[in-house]
Amino acid sequence: MQKNITKPEGDYTRGFFEGPDNTTLSFIDYGGDGLPLLALHGHMNEGRFVQGLADAIRDDYRVIALDQRGHGESSRPSSFANDRYVDDTLALLDYLGVQKAVILGHSLGGVVAYRLAARRPERVLALIVVDIGAVVDNDLTFVASWPHRAPTREALIAALGHLGPAHAYSMRQYEDGWGLPFVAEDMIISQRELNGDYWHDWLASRVPTFLLHGTRSKVLSYEHAEEMAHRRPNTTLVHINAGHAIYYDNPDRYVAEVQNFLKSIGQTQ
Repeated sequence: MQKNITKPEGDYTRGFFEGPDNTTLSFIDYGGDGLPLLALHGHMNEGRFVQGLADAIRDDYRVIALDQRGHGESSRPSSFANDRYVDDTLALLDYLGVQKAVILGHSLGGVVAYRLAARRPERVLALIVVDIGAVVDNDLTFVASWPHRAPTREALIAALGHLGPAHAYSMRQYEDGWGLPFVAEDMIISQRELNGDYWHDWLASRVPTFLLHGTRSKVLSYEHAEEMAHRRPNTTLVHINAGHAIYYDNPDRYVAEVQNFLKSIGQTQ
């Protein structure tokens, strides 16, 4: 794996490296000497989803976020197979020389996080899993109706309806108009690859784990979240008044709960 470029962007540095299957992967690194926290976003998102949390904890944690394959500044891959996402995450840890990290994952990223812990528990200090279950059965075909490009940022926000504001920060101006940093068809394919039963992976590790559930989420039910916490030792569950994107719907509570969990595990490190 070879580095292509590393450059400062605002209050973080963006880097690029070649992943295990020659996919060019991008990441952002807020720097610092604290414990590493690696953040993994969900479908139709990018690493900058972690900005609010990074602002709050960067004095104590080195926050790193991966643009997962086919998202953000990472390139379109030849495969969206589940194991590829885990391989990418391990490759980033290796590339940065990080032996162990707290792994935070939302939605798709949450599945990648707990599957990584199942496969390589020695690389995981703790898990923070945000609104995703041990059984995944979601449908992203609705994104096929979203425009590939729009004449203005405002027009693109409007075209996405109620989801527009949550995606506004990641919109880019391309040569042919405003768009989002992913291809809709790729998201549909990736979600279909992700759907499945992951109870074995969820139960396989014993690292300290924090599960956050949005009480208005259509992705993770209250009952399933409770079952996940009941069946897995060393798991703390918190229900938050939010939809699936807890970090967007209720950012203050989200950050406070994550900070409390990080303080609790810090006492045991």
